[in-house]
Amino acid sequence: MKLSGACFWAGAVLLALCLPCLGQEKRKIIIDQDAAGPAGTDQQSMLLLIQSPQTEVLGITVVTGDQWLHEEVAHTLRMLELIGRTDIPVVPGAEYPLVRRQDETEMWERQYGSVPWLGAWTPKFYHPSEQLGEMPEGKPTTKPADEDAAHFLLRIVHQFPNQVTVYEGGPMTNLALAISIDPEFPRLAKELVFMGGSFNPQTDDPEFVNTPTHEFNLWFDPEAAHIVLRAPWKRIVCTTVDISVKTRLTADLINRIKAGDAPAARYIGQYARLRGNYNYLWDELAAAAWLDPSVITKKETLFMDVDLDRGAGYGNTLSWTEQDKPKIEVQPVEVQVDLDLDKFYKMFVDLLAAPTPRKN
Repeated sequence: MKLSGACFWAGAVLLALCLPCLGQEKRKIIIDQDAAGPAGTDQQSMLLLIQSPQTEVLGITVVTGDQWLHEEVAHTLRMLELIGRTDIPVVPGAEYPLVRRQDETEMWERQYGSVPWLGAWTPKFYHPSEQLGEMPEGKPTTKPADEDAAHFLLRIVHQFPNQVTVYEGGPMTNLALAISIDPEFPRLAKELVFMGGSFNPQTDDPEFVNTPTHEFNLWFDPEAAHIVLRAPWKRIVCTTVDISVKTRLTADLINRIKAGDAPAARYIGQYARLRGNYNYLWDELAAAAWLDPSVITKKETLFMDVDLDRGAGYGNTLSWTEQDKPKIEVQPVEVQVDLDLDKFYKMFVDLLAAPTPRKN
C-alpha cells in the first residue's frame, strides 16, 4: 500500500515522538486549568500534554480564571470531543476565588489604578457566570464529572501516591481547597508545575510595564496562591511571565500546525487566533518544559509567595533568594529563566500537528 505524503509525514512525526518513551511507563498528570477557549493558551497547553505519547492525563480540573467556570468546562469538553479523547474526565472546580471579589476589585481599581486583564471579570468580555458566552466550535454533548475538583485531586493522588504531577495553568483555588481538606495532598503528589508569577519581565507590554510583579494567575486568587506556595511539595517548578514573554504564537506556527491535518491540528487551524502584539505561549511553555526539560537552558532557585496586604500590591508576586528568605516556612521553587526557542517551537508544532494518541 502506498502512503500519501500527508499520511507518511504524520506517521513519521508520531514515530519520532514515541521513540524516546518506548518501553517506559507513561508519566501521570492532572491538568488544573482556567480552560478558556476555543484554542488559546489554556486549551493549547492541555493539547500539548494530551498529544504527548509520554503522558497519561488522568483528568482535567477546571477553575474560573480567564473565563467563567461554566464556559471553560464547555470549551474543554468540546475540545476533547473534537480530538476524540472524551475518555479524559473534566471535573468542575471553584467558581470564585477564596477571598477576592469582583465588586471589591472594582473599588480597588478606583483607588490604585486599572488592571488590563481581569479574566472573567474583564468588562469588555463580561457576562453572567451561568452563561456560556460564544461557542464557535459548537456546544458539547458530553457531560462533566459529578465529582468536584478538590476531591478528585485528592482521590487521584491517594490512588497513585508519589506518581502524579499536578500541572497548574490558572488560579490555584482548586489546589488550595484540596490542601485545606487534606493537608497531605502536596506530600502525596510527585510535584507541582505551574505557570504564574512575575519578577521583572523585559517587555513593553502595558500589563507589566508599571506593575512588573503583577501576574494574573497568582493575582486573581492570592490567598489560594499563598496556601499552595507555602505547602510542602516535593518539587515546585515555575514558568513566569519573565520567560513567557520571550515566546510568540505566530501565523507561521499556526500554518505549520495546520499542515498536519490531524484532529488537534484542525482544531488549532480553525480556532487559534493572533490577538494583538503580545501572543505569548504562557501555559504552552510550562507544559512543553515539563515534557522535555531540555527546552529550558537556564534556571534558578527562588522562594515565592504573594502579597496579601490589601493595598496597592495586593496579589503581586513576592520572591527571595536563599540568603534573604523569610524565617517562617517557605518552599524552594525551580524558576525557569531562559529557553531554546527553536526547540520549543518545533516541539509545539510537532505535537499539535501529530495524530492524537489513543486512550490507554
